[in-house]
This record gives sequence, C-alpha cells and structure tokens, in this order.
Amino acid sequence: MIEQRARFVYKQRMDTTPLWFPYLLVGLFGLCIGSFLNVCIVRIPHDQSIHRPRSHCPQCRAPIRWFDNIPVFSFLLLWGRCRQCRAPISWRYPLVELLTAAAALAVFFKFPEPLPWAIWFFLFIAPLIAITFIDLEHLIIPDAFSLSGIILGLAARPILAVEGQRLDALLDGLIGVVVGGGFLWLVAAVYERLRKQEGLGGGDVKLIAMLGAFLGWKAVLFILLMSSLLGSLVGVVVIAILRKGLRFAIPFGPFLAVAGILYLFFGETLVTWYLSFYV
Repeated sequence: MIEQRARFVYKQRMDTTPLWFPYLLVGLFGLCIGSFLNVCIVRIPHDQSIHRPRSHCPQCRAPIRWFDNIPVFSFLLLWGRCRQCRAPISWRYPLVELLTAAAALAVFFKFPEPLPWAIWFFLFIAPLIAITFIDLEHLIIPDAFSLSGIILGLAARPILAVEGQRLDALLDGLIGVVVGGGFLWLVAAVYERLRKQEGLGGGDVKLIAMLGAFLGWKAVLFILLMSSLLGSLVGVVVIAILRKGLRFAIPFGPFLAVAGILYLFFGETLVTWYLSFYV
C-alpha cells in the first residue's frame, strides 16, 4: 500500500513538472561539464593533473574562489578579467561552457532516455568538444581521449543496440575502427612518402577510429567526405584571410569532430538527401 502511494505521488509530481524544467537542469549541468572540460583543455596537453592544484589564474597564479568559478556568470560579472591582477580571461572559457550546455540540450532533445543521453553526451560529444579546442591550440589530439574513446565506443554499441542486434552492432563498430583508422593511416603514409612531410598526424587516425567505434563503418564514409569538404572550404578562407601559403598547418581534428556530430544528429537524413540525386 505504501509503495503504491509512493508511485502515485511520484507520477503526480512528474505530471505537474513544467516541460521546460528538465531542459533547465540539463542546461545547467552542461555548463558545469563545460567548466570541467576547460580544465582538461588547459592541463591535459601539458600532462598536468586535472585534479590538483585548484583552478588558478595563469598570470598571477592566485587561486580562483568558488564564486569566481561559476560557469559563464562569473566571467560576465568579472568583465572577463581576473579579480586579483585584472589580467584578461580567454573567451574560450565561456564559449566552451555555452557550447557544452547547448550540446547537452541537443542530445537530451534527441535522446531523452537517461542511458542513451549519458552515453552520447559524456562519452562522445564532451570528449569531441575538448579534442576540438586542444587541436586548434596545440595541433595535437591526446590519446587519453581518442584511444579510450575507441574502447568506450565499442562497449557502448551493444548497450545502445536493440535486443538481438547487439553482436551486429559490435561488429559494425569494429569494422568502423578498421575502415576509418586504416584509411586515414594509408592516406597519411602515402602523402608522407610522396611529399616527404607529415600531412595527417596519428591523432587524426585515432580520432576517426574512435568515431567509427561509436557510429559504425557507414558513418565513417560520411565523416570522411564531410570533414574533407568542411576542411577544404575553411582552409581556403583562412589561407586567403591570413595570406598564408599552402603549407600553412590547419588541424583536421575539429572537422572530423564536427562531421561526427553532424552524423549523430542528421546523418541518415543527409545521406538520404544526397542519394536522392542519384536515384
């Protein structure tokens, strides 16, 4: 009797909860995860611990107090400057926090169930955001994200698959790792042999393998095509604006990450639209 009463009260509360409230919670939670990603973006490329020491100003080294470490809001209240030395704070911090919150909301809208949302947000989208900003600044993709992502992606595919298709989903992920990583590795090896210089880093090879583990081998084909297209367009614009030569280094990781996220949300629709021109 007590258990039935508890279920009734819980259902009644859920029925009276405003529709926007879960999105508010997810958005706020995304801001907090974005703040943590900023720590990873700053420290992991330098092989520093993400736990210690406490967050501090990179200029004066003063510890950042909790009320100055509230995502986005503290940046706005401080007018983008350190409270102690007044050194400017990079716009990357609120940008990453807002982008992560938006990603959390987008994943929640597409995958409202707790388990799929947690897998796609924590294990897929959040690492890709960190990878993007690290690659843009340092031209590297840490193995801590890509190699662990391959393992987590292969582990997640059977969990996300429907009953009776879990083995097929795992095999699809394994083929995605081989096809994606193998193809880019071959391209990089041929380019380096012909041009006598590195064109693609090993981090890009591991990243596309990670995307293949999560999304399968069919997604790899889309990601390679879309990332190449995006990279070519952005590369031409950047080289023209900065007046750099064709040897100007542009990281490929962010384009792979963007293409992977596009496939997660719109992949089937985009592929169907593209194939409609040939059918």
